[in-house]
This record gives sequence, structure tokens and C-alpha cells, in this order.
Amino acid sequence: MKQLPPEVYHLIDAALTEDQAFNDPTTNALVPPEVQAVGVIRAKADGVLAGVDVAMEVFRRVDASLETRGLLEDGAVLTPGADIAMVTGAAGGILRAERVALNFLQRMAGIASDTNRYVRAIQGTRSRIVDTRKTAPGHRYLDKYAVRMGGGYNHRLNLADGILIKDNHIEALRSREMGLRDVIQLALARASHTIKVEVEVETLEAVREAVDAGAHIIMLDNMPPETMQEAMDIIAGRAVVEASGGINLETVQAVAATGVDLISVGGLTHSVTALDISLDLEFR
Repeated sequence: MKQLPPEVYHLIDAALTEDQAFNDPTTNALVPPEVQAVGVIRAKADGVLAGVDVAMEVFRRVDASLETRGLLEDGAVLTPGADIAMVTGAAGGILRAERVALNFLQRMAGIASDTNRYVRAIQGTRSRIVDTRKTAPGHRYLDKYAVRMGGGYNHRLNLADGILIKDNHIEALRSREMGLRDVIQLALARASHTIKVEVEVETLEAVREAVDAGAHIIMLDNMPPETMQEAMDIIAGRAVVEASGGINLETVQAVAATGVDLISVGGLTHSVTALDISLDLEFR
């Protein structure tokens, strides 16, 4: 992520404004402008790196004269004590940017690390770990980037990326006496030829209706693995199959063993555990 997209620069600026990084009375009162420092960002736990370029941009945004250097690239495996990046220059600028830079880095590395645990748990199967749209508002691009750095894959970036028929869509059309098959066929008829149609189902009866109606992707929602296996037999390769709903590290292997194509895990981005990363400073 060398060149950041515009929305990430806007997010960084918003985070710095939120933290009042340019109005820090502590640093203003105590740290003379001439004091220099070298900062080393270090991992304090095992994990996978994501967000180093974002963190470096935070420092540059606060003080363009700061020299920043990434020592590891995103996707690198981290161990406690691993040096991630360095920043050199005016101590005041480093101190003002520190918290925001670490917030981005710790969140993104936490997502990448958790994703990688899921990826390793299903290694050797045909399944892929994918994310969801359950991201922190404004952080969608970065959260999904971090998933990729952990070895996972992205589901829809936003609503425009595809048609996903969920229970509320189906309920909305019941008043017009439309069943699941009717809803799917309506979506297929109105969709662009470049758009895939996915439908969420909870029962084997709904699986049969969805595959017979021609859905491109069938999401098996909150099904136990044994029911998923029956669903796979019904679908028999006629659609891409996604498993979703309450899947965790204890259950993901059993889900992958059914042969589903995709396993979506909302917890990758909606229940993030930040990776322990610190900034150690040496003043000059």
C-alpha cells in the first residue's frame, strides 16, 4: 500500500483532527522544538503486519520534515521484539502523531493476524476465508486491505458490488405474494450481466429453491456442518457456496470439511483485537 487512495488520506486527517494533534498542550509546554528523537515501532506479540504505510503517512501528515522508513512490509510475520518501522526528526511531531499512527497500525495488524489464524486453520481445504461489510464506519478500505494481508479474501466492498438477497428483502416482497424463487428470478432479470446474484438461505428447502431458480451464489446461513453437507449434495456444483453465521476458530475446520467455497467471518472486522505494538523513543 505505497500509494494510498484519497479516502484513506481523508480518514487520517479526520483522525488527527479528532485527536487534536496540532493542539497538544502537553507537548507544546514541555518539548522544545529543537529536541530530536528516533522512534522505533516494535511488535510486542506474534502476528501479521498490516498498515505500516498508513502509520508512516500519519507521521508525515503531522510533520512533513519527519523521516520515516518501513523496515518490514505488510503481510510480514511478526514476533515479539520485531522492528517494524523507524521515524526520525523533531520529537514534538513524533509525539503528536504517535497515538493515531499506532491506532491504525494496531487495528490493521490485529485484523491481519486474526484472519491468518483462520486461514491456517483451514489450510489444505478448498475453502477461502472472506470478510463482510461489518467494518468500522470509514475504515472499510483499510479493514478489507488488512484481511488480504492476513491471507483472506474480500466479499463485497460495498452495496454496489453485487446483489445479495437477505431475509428482509424476501420479507419485503411477501406482501406481493412472491416466494423465494420469484425474488431470485426478479433479481436475475433486473441485474446487469456483470452482476452476480447471491441469496441467503437457512433451510434445505430454500437451498433447492435457490439452486433451481438459478442463483449464482448460495449463502448457507447458520447451518450446522452436517446440514451444510446435505446442502452441498443438493447444489452439486451448480452454484458457488458460501457458509456464514457464527463461525469461529473452533468450528471453521468442520465447516471447511464440507467443501464450501467461501467461509465468511464477520468477527474479522467487527470484533477486532488490536495487536500489541509500541513506539520506543530515543531523544537527542
